[in-house]
Amino acid sequence: MKSNQKIGRITGVLLLFVFISGITIFQVLQGAVLFSEDFITITSENSNKIISSTLLGIINGIVSIVIATILLPIFKRHSSNLAYLYIAFCILNFIAIMIDNMSVVSMLELSNEYVKNGNDSSLKILETFVYQKHRWTHYFYLLISCFPVFILYYTLYLYKLVPRILSIFGIFAVLIMFIEELLSIFGHGISMNMLLPMALIQLTLPLWLIFKGFNQSVLETKMK
Repeated sequence: MKSNQKIGRITGVLLLFVFISGITIFQVLQGAVLFSEDFITITSENSNKIISSTLLGIINGIVSIVIATILLPIFKRHSSNLAYLYIAFCILNFIAIMIDNMSVVSMLELSNEYVKNGNDSSLKILETFVYQKHRWTHYFYLLISCFPVFILYYTLYLYKLVPRILSIFGIFAVLIMFIEELLSIFGHGISMNMLLPMALIQLTLPLWLIFKGFNQSVLETKMK
């Protein structure tokens, strides 16, 4: 049983990394640059930030798959279907990250060429296309990222691996995020504040697992 608690704490650390790296990528490294109206000039000036963000995004996606793999033995005791579905959605999420990264690199390359060629008007024409391409890939990535998170909290709720108040709040937060991203795709985003519940639970759950681990009594009952 100590190994199960160790798995819970390792999972907490990795989930915390995913949360912090996500905030770093989108709020610190990319946000003010790629979503700026003047991205075609300032992206080149911030090339190190953009390259770092794509590399961190790849690591983020890999870590999410690692988490699903670590949790596989525990989740399989309750439901093999949910355990493997969680891994499948994490892999899908990684693919979405890579597609989004390709759009990010396209914006960087366009900006580099634009600055290098002295504000070439022919490159300026591509500005809207590249910007909108990234907008689509970014929103679809965020939408897809809801699926593995939902399966995680649903499994935690179903089998009481953490206090149900945490898993219920997690399910609520991911549904709110899904609605916001879906509306944003159709051009009817409500408010970015709708993502705050997700940020809160994505910080709270890792801390709980780090200090408390999974529900020991549930794991012991399942092992008998």
